[in-house]
Amino acid sequence: MTIKVRELQSADWDSVWTFMEPVIRAGETYPFARDMDEASVKGVWLEATHAVYVAEDEDGVILGTYYIKPNQPTLGAHVANCGYLVSAGARGRGIATLMGEHSQESAVRLGYRAMQFNLVVKTNEASMHIWNKLGFKLVGELEGAFLHSEHGYVDACVFYKVLVS
Repeated sequence: MTIKVRELQSADWDSVWTFMEPVIRAGETYPFARDMDEASVKGVWLEATHAVYVAEDEDGVILGTYYIKPNQPTLGAHVANCGYLVSAGARGRGIATLMGEHSQESAVRLGYRAMQFNLVVKTNEASMHIWNKLGFKLVGELEGAFLHSEHGYVDACVFYKVLVS
């Protein structure tokens, strides 16, 4: 299967929302409120970001998405922050890893020098594995920083990687 990562087009949103909504409603891996409406999610995902991408298969089916934005304003804006989501049916097929690699290349192309993830839920073993595999350093663990729908307050991790020295 050939997967292509490209910039999100406005017509892609409905497909993205189809797999994004169940992830948000589950409240297990993403920090959006479980009852957040589509318009609010769309605003955060599309409008408060620098760029948004989708991963699609050879049939044009969108399998995942990610955004890239500055982690902090002004003097911290050279550090990128990203958020990633993969459709349930595409998990375990390397889509998140592909988007993780693509996001690092995109970040450098967009002028970022490093990348930081502020809230990787520790119970999300797949994400923990991917960021370790892609060379990110675990720089901190935040006790009880995420309110998991099933487990209550769980730890979250902060990962960091220098992209341009």
